[in-house]
Amino acid sequence: MNVIREFFNVNTIAFTVLGYPLSYLELFGTLFNVWSVWLVVKRRIATWPIGIVGVLLFLVLFYQIQLYSDTFEQVYYLGASAYGWWMWRSVQPADLAPHALHYSSQRSIALTLVITLVLGLLLGYITSHLHLWLPQWFAVAASYAYIDALTTLMSFTATILMARKRIECWIYWILVDVVGIWLYYVKDVKFLALLYCLFLLMATSGLLAWRKQRAVAPPLSA
Repeated sequence: MNVIREFFNVNTIAFTVLGYPLSYLELFGTLFNVWSVWLVVKRRIATWPIGIVGVLLFLVLFYQIQLYSDTFEQVYYLGASAYGWWMWRSVQPADLAPHALHYSSQRSIALTLVITLVLGLLLGYITSHLHLWLPQWFAVAASYAYIDALTTLMSFTATILMARKRIECWIYWILVDVVGIWLYYVKDVKFLALLYCLFLLMATSGLLAWRKQRAVAPPLSA
């Protein structure tokens, strides 16, 4: 039991990289999340169960470094990953083919963006007051509450769009990754910031790959 407790403690260090102390929690959360992103670029269904493991590890990590919106985001990811897993398992083989990839309508894209921004600001307000409303659970004020909240809601949106095979999901991920690189660097989880540099490259690759696959896909038969 003590070994498990120590593993999930962000202060339990696996090893030091170039002077940076890397915890087991950050290390294994990173590995599983990178694996999951690589699988989704390849449109492999295993992305969802692998991602769930990474989500659980990051949930514990973010709570311990007071990024509360990110903590709530991981709870959402559990449900979203289960939804994505179910969606990809329940479709016909043709639904995983390149022609199943597409953009949403312009109206849907605009509406989704507005909803994401409004809910992000609302979440930012809530998380910035958690230490006042629930001090027994959130003893320290949230860090960068509004930035953290907006990227959290963008991640929510991106996950749903990804499960529905909407190509614009990668644009959301790219924006989240750019902000995440800065946010995690200033929060002194530099390995996580480095991870988001990799995520940024993978998200860009995913956007280009899905667009290319869609462009060369044969039309559906009547």
